[in-house]
Amino acid sequence: MDFNLTSEQQMFQKVIREFCEKELKPIASKIDQEEYFPFDLYKKMGQMGLMGMTVPQKYGGAGIDKVSYMIALEEISRFCGSTGLTVEAHNSLGIGHIYEHGTEEQRKKYLPKLCSGEGFAAWALTEPNAGSDAAATQTTAVLNGNEWVINGTKQFITTGDIADVVVVMSKTDKERGAKGISAILVEKDTKGFKIGQLENKLGLRGSRTAELIFENCHVPKDNLLGEKNLGFIGAMNILDRGRNAIGAMSVGIARGALEDSVEYAKQRQQFGRPISKFQAIQWMIANIATEVDAARLLVYRAAFLEDQGKPFSIEASMAKLFAAEIAMRATRNAIQIFGGYGYTREYSVERYFRDIKLCEIGEGTSEVQRMVISKRLGL
Repeated sequence: MDFNLTSEQQMFQKVIREFCEKELKPIASKIDQEEYFPFDLYKKMGQMGLMGMTVPQKYGGAGIDKVSYMIALEEISRFCGSTGLTVEAHNSLGIGHIYEHGTEEQRKKYLPKLCSGEGFAAWALTEPNAGSDAAATQTTAVLNGNEWVINGTKQFITTGDIADVVVVMSKTDKERGAKGISAILVEKDTKGFKIGQLENKLGLRGSRTAELIFENCHVPKDNLLGEKNLGFIGAMNILDRGRNAIGAMSVGIARGALEDSVEYAKQRQQFGRPISKFQAIQWMIANIATEVDAARLLVYRAAFLEDQGKPFSIEASMAKLFAAEIAMRATRNAIQIFGGYGYTREYSVERYFRDIKLCEIGEGTSEVQRMVISKRLGL
């Protein structure tokens, strides 16, 4: 059992960390406060291979291993959760589904542009009445000749308003429940496809979250992604990858809270000495550090199993559940360490606190993760 990163992974981590320090850290506050979406930054990330990390090079991706992908998400999210979520949803969900379940023709058509950072892929599963119960999808796709006709509404879709292509989960057989759902590709500017409202969110305000509306939206029959009526099974496999990625994102945000707290505690003077000398502060920081390390190991374990081609569903759920919840504690305690200053926008810890809450909700709530884990334990 080897807990060390390979030399290649260490070099990759160093490159991404330096990039984020230089390019992302200076604009992280602007991204949040102005709901700013830095298109140029994502193009730079595309040039570095970060917008198609696990996609093979033959399709324009970087072809890196899953552990390295988790490393990248942690490094990005350490400074900006909004950017971390955008990169995660694009890689894990959007292009992830196209690569894993698409035909060779679909891969060659969509992936090169998406991996370059010149375009985005969105993944549309959630609906107003189908959140945790994703099988309750009401969006329909009816085959009419050589076209699918899609009707319905999707909600809370990351980058949905700017995506070049959206993977839309649709009922293709109403009588079969979850076994009657298919994944269908819808390109932007398709007639009958329009953008609804953009969400005004608590955190991750620099990531775009949109409502998507389909009204007699006609797309070619060949836009079916994977087999008909097996889209839900594919979606659950994609969600496993997304859940572990959210775990990595959580680790990054928690690490931000930890590093900022350590730096502040050394500088802040009260009662004639730095607050880092008080046991109450030391213990809070020690707890954060311990839990961040534990969460990172859970994330790496699930990614390692996936790299080995082994089942990792329960491990991904554990990683997401634990990482999101310890990060919530870490950011809350960071604000406590900063005191009144932590409640202001002068420091980043209040942003970490707002951003991390989504990680307890997205890609399956903490309650859903506990359901998944319990079921696998035979309960």
